Amino acid sequence: MVGILLAQPVARCSVRLALRDDAARPSGGRVALTAVVLAVLLGGTVLLIGLRPATAGVAWVAGAGVVVAGVDLLSHRIPDRVTLPAAVVCVAAFLADAAVEGTWPALLRAVLAGAVTFGVAALAAAVAPSGLGFGDVKLLGLVGLVLGWIGWDVLLAGVFLGFLTGAVVSLVLLATRRAGWRTALPFAPPLLVGAALALALQGPV
Repeated sequence: MVGILLAQPVARCSVRLALRDDAARPSGGRVALTAVVLAVLLGGTVLLIGLRPATAGVAWVAGAGVVVAGVDLLSHRIPDRVTLPAAVVCVAAFLADAAVEGTWPALLRAVLAGAVTFGVAALAAAVAPSGLGFGDVKLLGLVGLVLGWIGWDVLLAGVFLGFLTGAVVSLVLLATRRAGWRTALPFAPPLLVGAALALALQGPV
């Protein structure tokens, strides 16, 4: 139900940010797809984490991820207007969870994981700027924050699965001649798919 209620505004936000047009409207198909994805992600978040303060942060990041993936697919950009507030909300939710549930080690691990992931990605972007944009770097930091809250193994699995998904998609596009070796492909969707798969494979926290 929540996914259905949020589908229209989330899809509209994604299209308007991608096109930089405040009057743009999403198609019915995009709204329907957004509703399905949100329902799966939000429902999965509750099943995996339960009803606790941290759930709100992860759910917010899930919704932000849908927006980011849509924008990246349409315009190859990852807007700070989405990722930075998501990081703030997530840290606040994890802090509340630590205060209520006593999960201070998980909070510390999440912040450290986010910082490490951001630092490694920033270094990679500096060495090979054509491979990663700074929007990708900040998104990796956000993913590191969320997955790190659960565990280092989940973080490593999520990043690995993200790169693996991106590689598979690239090979399929090359094989079907829908992309060339120099074609720039959006990084956010496969990374977020990898993070979601890692969380699903982890099971209930």
